[in-house]
Amino acid sequence: MIGLILGTSEGKVIVEKLNKYTDDLFLSVASSYGGELLQNYKYKALNEKPLTKDELKETLKKNNVHTLVDASHPYALEITKNAMEVCSELNINYIRFERKSIVEDYIHLENVVEVENYEALYDVLKNIEGCILNTTGSRNIDKILNLNLENRIIHRVLPTLKVITECEEKGVKVEDIIGMKGPFSKELNLSFIDEFKVSAILLKDSGVNGGTIEKLEAAKERNILSIVIGRNKTNYKVVFNNEEELVNYIVKYYLNI
Repeated sequence: MIGLILGTSEGKVIVEKLNKYTDDLFLSVASSYGGELLQNYKYKALNEKPLTKDELKETLKKNNVHTLVDASHPYALEITKNAMEVCSELNINYIRFERKSIVEDYIHLENVVEVENYEALYDVLKNIEGCILNTTGSRNIDKILNLNLENRIIHRVLPTLKVITECEEKGVKVEDIIGMKGPFSKELNLSFIDEFKVSAILLKDSGVNGGTIEKLEAAKERNILSIVIGRNKTNYKVVFNNEEELVNYIVKYYLNI
Protein backbone atom coordinates (compact mmCIF):
# COMPACT_ATOMS: atom_id res chain seq x y z
CA MET A 1 0.00 0.00 0.00
CA ILE A 2 1.08 3.56 -0.69
CA GLY A 3 0.72 6.00 2.19
CA LEU A 4 0.25 9.74 1.92
CA ILE A 5 0.54 12.34 4.66
CA LEU A 6 -1.56 15.25 3.44
CA GLY A 7 -1.39 18.80 4.75
CA THR A 8 -1.72 21.03 1.69
CA SER A 9 -4.24 21.54 -1.09
CA GLU A 10 -1.85 19.83 -3.50
CA GLY A 11 -2.47 16.61 -1.59
CA LYS A 12 -5.91 16.25 -3.13
CA VAL A 13 -4.40 16.66 -6.58
CA ILE A 14 -1.88 13.92 -5.86
CA VAL A 15 -4.60 11.53 -4.65
CA GLU A 16 -6.79 12.32 -7.65
CA LYS A 17 -3.95 11.54 -10.06
CA LEU A 18 -3.02 8.35 -8.20
CA ASN A 19 -6.66 7.23 -8.31
CA LYS A 20 -6.28 6.82 -12.06
CA TYR A 21 -4.01 3.88 -11.27
CA THR A 22 -4.92 2.60 -7.80
CA ASP A 23 -7.10 2.96 -4.74
CA ASP A 24 -4.72 0.93 -2.56
CA LEU A 25 -3.91 4.03 -0.54
CA PHE A 26 -3.57 4.97 3.12
CA LEU A 27 -4.28 8.67 3.69
CA SER A 28 -3.39 10.59 6.82
CA VAL A 29 -4.66 14.08 7.67
CA ALA A 30 -4.62 16.04 10.92
CA SER A 31 -8.36 16.65 11.36
CA SER A 32 -11.86 15.48 10.52
CA TYR A 33 -12.18 18.57 8.31
CA GLY A 34 -9.22 17.32 6.28
CA GLY A 35 -10.96 13.98 6.00
CA GLU A 36 -14.16 15.59 4.72
CA LEU A 37 -12.18 17.14 1.87
CA LEU A 38 -11.23 13.65 0.71
CA GLN A 39 -14.70 12.12 0.62
CA ASN A 40 -14.83 12.06 -3.18
CA TYR A 41 -11.56 10.17 -3.54
CA LYS A 42 -10.77 6.45 -3.40
CA TYR A 43 -8.62 4.90 -0.69
CA LYS A 44 -8.46 1.84 1.58
CA ALA A 45 -7.68 3.51 4.91
CA LEU A 46 -7.93 7.03 6.37
CA ASN A 47 -6.51 8.61 9.53
CA GLU A 48 -8.05 11.89 10.70
CA LYS A 49 -5.93 12.92 13.68
CA PRO A 50 -2.34 13.95 14.41
CA LEU A 51 -0.10 10.94 14.99
CA THR A 52 2.86 10.62 17.32
CA LYS A 53 5.95 8.91 15.97
CA ASP A 54 4.97 5.61 17.61
CA GLU A 55 1.40 5.88 16.32
CA LEU A 56 2.63 6.60 12.82
CA LYS A 57 4.97 3.63 12.97
CA GLU A 58 2.24 1.24 14.08
CA THR A 59 -0.25 2.61 11.53
CA LEU A 60 2.17 2.21 8.63
CA LYS A 61 2.96 -1.36 9.74
CA LYS A 62 -0.74 -2.19 10.15
CA ASN A 63 -1.53 -0.99 6.63
CA ASN A 64 1.54 -2.62 5.04
CA VAL A 65 2.73 0.68 3.60
CA HIS A 66 5.80 0.21 1.40
CA THR A 67 6.05 3.78 0.08
CA LEU A 68 5.19 6.97 1.97
CA VAL A 69 4.60 10.34 0.33
CA ASP A 70 5.05 13.16 2.83
CA ALA A 71 2.97 16.03 1.45
CA SER A 72 2.63 17.79 4.79
CA HIS A 73 2.92 21.58 5.06
CA PRO A 74 6.46 23.01 4.64
CA TYR A 75 6.33 24.17 8.27
CA ALA A 76 4.99 20.93 9.78
CA LEU A 77 8.47 20.02 10.95
CA GLU A 78 7.59 17.38 13.54
CA ILE A 79 5.53 15.14 11.27
CA THR A 80 8.19 15.31 8.55
CA LYS A 81 10.94 14.44 11.03
CA ASN A 82 8.90 11.55 12.41
CA ALA A 83 7.97 10.29 8.94
CA MET A 84 11.60 10.24 7.80
CA GLU A 85 12.73 8.40 10.92
CA VAL A 86 9.90 5.85 10.80
CA CYS A 87 10.49 5.14 7.12
CA SER A 88 14.18 4.57 7.83
CA GLU A 89 13.38 2.23 10.72
CA LEU A 90 10.81 0.22 8.74
CA ASN A 91 12.68 0.31 5.43
CA ILE A 92 9.82 2.20 3.77
CA ASN A 93 10.46 4.31 0.68
CA TYR A 94 10.17 7.99 1.73
CA ILE A 95 9.22 10.61 -0.87
CA ARG A 96 8.88 14.28 -0.01
CA PHE A 97 6.44 16.56 -1.83
CA GLU A 98 7.13 20.19 -0.98
CA ARG A 99 5.72 23.41 -2.28
CA LYS A 100 8.21 25.46 -4.27
CA SER A 101 9.60 28.45 -2.40
CA ILE A 102 8.16 31.83 -3.35
CA VAL A 103 10.22 34.09 -1.11
CA GLU A 104 13.45 33.35 -2.95
CA ASP A 105 12.05 35.47 -5.81
CA TYR A 106 11.41 38.42 -3.45
CA ILE A 107 14.21 38.28 -0.90
CA HIS A 108 16.31 40.77 -2.88
CA LEU A 109 13.73 43.52 -2.24
CA GLU A 110 14.57 46.08 0.44
CA ASN A 111 11.34 45.59 2.39
CA VAL A 112 11.48 41.78 2.52
CA VAL A 113 13.31 40.20 5.46
CA GLU A 114 13.67 36.50 6.21
CA VAL A 115 14.32 35.28 9.76
CA GLU A 116 15.32 31.80 10.87
CA ASN A 117 12.62 31.35 13.51
CA TYR A 118 10.10 33.15 15.73
CA GLU A 119 12.74 33.93 18.34
CA ALA A 120 14.63 36.01 15.77
CA LEU A 121 11.60 38.23 15.17
CA TYR A 122 12.27 40.57 18.08
CA ASP A 123 15.37 42.20 16.60
CA VAL A 124 13.41 42.97 13.41
CA LEU A 125 10.17 44.10 15.03
CA LYS A 126 11.46 46.08 18.02
CA ASN A 127 11.91 49.22 15.95
CA ILE A 128 8.67 48.91 13.99
CA GLU A 129 6.07 51.57 14.73
CA GLY A 130 2.43 50.83 14.10
CA CYS A 131 0.28 47.75 13.66
CA ILE A 132 1.62 44.31 12.73
CA LEU A 133 -0.46 41.80 10.75
CA ASN A 134 0.34 38.20 11.71
CA THR A 135 -0.61 35.70 8.98
CA THR A 136 1.52 32.79 10.24
CA GLY A 137 -1.40 30.97 11.84
CA SER A 138 -2.64 30.35 15.36
CA ARG A 139 -0.26 27.65 16.55
CA ASN A 140 2.62 30.04 17.18
CA ILE A 141 0.72 33.06 18.49
CA ASP A 142 2.17 32.54 21.96
CA LYS A 143 5.70 32.87 20.54
CA ILE A 144 4.76 36.26 19.10
CA LEU A 145 3.01 37.39 22.27
CA ASN A 146 6.07 36.39 24.30
CA LEU A 147 8.09 39.01 22.43
CA ASN A 148 6.20 41.59 24.56
CA LEU A 149 5.99 44.13 21.75
CA GLU A 150 4.11 47.35 22.38
CA ASN A 151 2.63 47.23 18.88
CA ARG A 152 -0.94 46.27 18.18
CA ILE A 153 -0.84 42.85 16.52
CA ILE A 154 -3.71 41.60 14.37
CA HIS A 155 -3.84 37.81 14.06
CA ARG A 156 -5.49 36.34 10.96
CA VAL A 157 -6.53 32.77 11.77
CA LEU A 158 -8.91 30.01 10.72
CA PRO A 159 -12.49 30.75 11.82
CA THR A 160 -13.02 27.56 13.81
CA LEU A 161 -14.34 27.50 17.37
CA LYS A 162 -11.19 25.68 18.53
CA VAL A 163 -8.82 28.25 17.05
CA ILE A 164 -10.77 31.30 18.21
CA THR A 165 -11.05 29.83 21.72
CA GLU A 166 -7.29 29.18 21.80
CA CYS A 167 -6.62 32.76 20.75
CA GLU A 168 -8.79 34.11 23.55
CA GLU A 169 -7.19 31.76 26.07
CA LYS A 170 -3.78 33.11 25.08
CA GLY A 171 -4.97 36.63 25.82
CA VAL A 172 -5.65 37.90 22.30
CA LYS A 173 -8.38 40.52 22.27
CA VAL A 174 -11.41 39.83 20.11
CA GLU A 175 -10.83 43.04 18.15
CA ASP A 176 -7.36 41.77 17.24
CA ILE A 177 -8.62 38.54 15.64
CA ILE A 178 -9.56 38.15 11.98
CA GLY A 179 -11.24 34.77 11.54
CA MET A 180 -11.18 33.90 7.84
CA LYS A 181 -10.03 31.00 5.72
CA GLY A 182 -7.50 31.85 3.02
CA PRO A 183 -5.79 32.03 0.71
CA PHE A 184 -6.61 35.69 0.09
CA SER A 185 -6.35 37.87 -2.99
CA LYS A 186 -3.92 40.75 -3.20
CA GLU A 187 -6.88 43.14 -3.03
CA LEU A 188 -8.17 41.66 0.21
CA ASN A 189 -4.69 41.81 1.72
CA LEU A 190 -4.53 45.46 0.73
CA SER A 191 -7.85 46.05 2.46
CA PHE A 192 -6.55 44.55 5.71
CA ILE A 193 -3.38 46.62 5.49
CA ASP A 194 -5.34 49.81 4.93
CA GLU A 195 -8.08 49.09 7.49
CA PHE A 196 -5.67 48.41 10.34
CA LYS A 197 -2.92 50.79 9.18
CA VAL A 198 -0.47 47.92 9.06
CA SER A 199 3.25 48.74 9.12
CA ALA A 200 4.56 45.17 8.81
CA ILE A 201 3.21 41.76 7.86
CA LEU A 202 4.41 38.43 9.25
CA LEU A 203 4.14 35.46 6.92
CA LYS A 204 5.46 32.03 6.02
CA ASP A 205 6.90 30.90 2.71
CA SER A 206 3.81 28.78 2.06
CA GLY A 207 4.06 28.65 -1.72
CA VAL A 208 1.68 29.68 -4.48
CA ASN A 209 -1.31 27.82 -3.03
CA GLY A 210 -0.67 29.36 0.38
CA GLY A 211 -1.26 32.89 -0.87
CA THR A 212 2.34 33.99 -0.34
CA ILE A 213 2.60 35.96 -3.58
CA GLU A 214 -0.57 37.93 -2.82
CA LYS A 215 0.74 38.89 0.62
CA LEU A 216 4.14 39.95 -0.68
CA GLU A 217 2.67 41.91 -3.58
CA ALA A 218 0.24 43.75 -1.30
CA ALA A 219 3.02 44.64 1.12
CA LYS A 220 5.19 45.76 -1.78
CA GLU A 221 2.44 48.01 -3.14
CA ARG A 222 1.93 49.66 0.26
CA ASN A 223 5.69 49.86 0.85
CA ILE A 224 5.52 48.08 4.20
CA LEU A 225 7.85 45.48 5.66
CA SER A 226 7.34 41.76 4.92
CA ILE A 227 8.94 39.52 7.52
CA VAL A 228 9.13 35.86 6.50
CA ILE A 229 9.61 32.99 8.90
CA GLY A 230 12.09 30.92 6.91
CA ARG A 231 11.67 27.27 6.07
CA ASN A 232 13.73 24.57 7.69
CA LYS A 233 16.39 23.54 5.19
CA THR A 234 16.32 19.76 4.81
CA ASN A 235 18.10 17.67 2.21
CA TYR A 236 15.73 14.99 0.95
CA LYS A 237 16.91 12.00 -1.07
CA VAL A 238 13.76 12.07 -3.21
CA VAL A 239 11.75 15.31 -3.43
CA PHE A 240 9.20 16.75 -5.87
CA ASN A 241 7.29 20.03 -6.12
CA ASN A 242 5.23 19.04 -9.15
CA GLU A 243 2.27 16.70 -8.67
CA GLU A 244 2.40 15.16 -12.14
CA GLU A 245 6.10 14.37 -11.89
CA LEU A 246 5.59 12.82 -8.46
CA VAL A 247 2.79 10.53 -9.60
CA ASN A 248 4.72 9.50 -12.72
CA TYR A 249 7.65 8.54 -10.48
CA ILE A 250 5.44 6.45 -8.21
CA VAL A 251 3.76 4.71 -11.12
CA LYS A 252 7.11 3.90 -12.70
CA TYR A 253 8.92 2.61 -9.64
CA TYR A 254 6.33 1.52 -7.06
CA LEU A 255 3.22 0.36 -8.92
CA ASN A 256 3.23 -2.83 -10.94
CA ILE A 257 1.59 -1.31 -13.99
